Amino acid sequence: MSASPASRRPAVVLLSGGLDSATVLAMARAQGFDAYCLSLDYGQRHRAELVAAGRVAQALGAAGHRTISLDLRAFGGSALTDSAIDVPTGGVAEGIPVTYVPARNTIMLSLSLAWAEVLGANDIFCGVNAVDYSGYPDCRPEYIRAFEAMANLATKAAVEGAKLTVHAPLIDLSKAGIIRAGTQLGVDYALTVSCYQADDDGRACGVCDSCRLRREGFATAGVPDPTRYR
Repeated sequence: MSASPASRRPAVVLLSGGLDSATVLAMARAQGFDAYCLSLDYGQRHRAELVAAGRVAQALGAAGHRTISLDLRAFGGSALTDSAIDVPTGGVAEGIPVTYVPARNTIMLSLSLAWAEVLGANDIFCGVNAVDYSGYPDCRPEYIRAFEAMANLATKAAVEGAKLTVHAPLIDLSKAGIIRAGTQLGVDYALTVSCYQADDDGRACGVCDSCRLRREGFATAGVPDPTRYR
């Protein structure tokens, strides 16, 4: 049962437009939060995910949705922000892949922290996952714990007694588990875009790491895959 409007608390939800963050938004709403969604236009090659984020925010009843522009192509260093680096398509490999964007989660969580303090929100939700993922160091539980500790040292709200919690409800779930959870909460995954090199219409390549993990997740969960492939 959802909370009444008077008892709902504000929370900032990082929303990329992909499968994981859509599920986290549905979870935050189910837990009784008014979700203020934050997306980041960082110059990513899969810009269709930003359009998807708007669709997801509206469909799942977000209280607000903002997109911040911070062009990380100025630094590059990732296949997602540097057109000279190809997105790997040979399958999920060991190690940290070239799709890792340096400091991306730290930047996004820092921006969400700023908005949370302005909103008077004590909760931030993010969709990091340490099971079916591509080996990114900023998706690990110890990273989330460290950021939360830093946030509670860095903000006026926390110093004055309003402790902030960073929620990562997908951290220990498989991709299939995430899909099952989201399906139970009514997430329409056809609205989402996960592909690292989706075209302007949001159609997926089917061969990048993200596509492979997503396709396998639907198959394992026994849920029809609504992804539109090129």
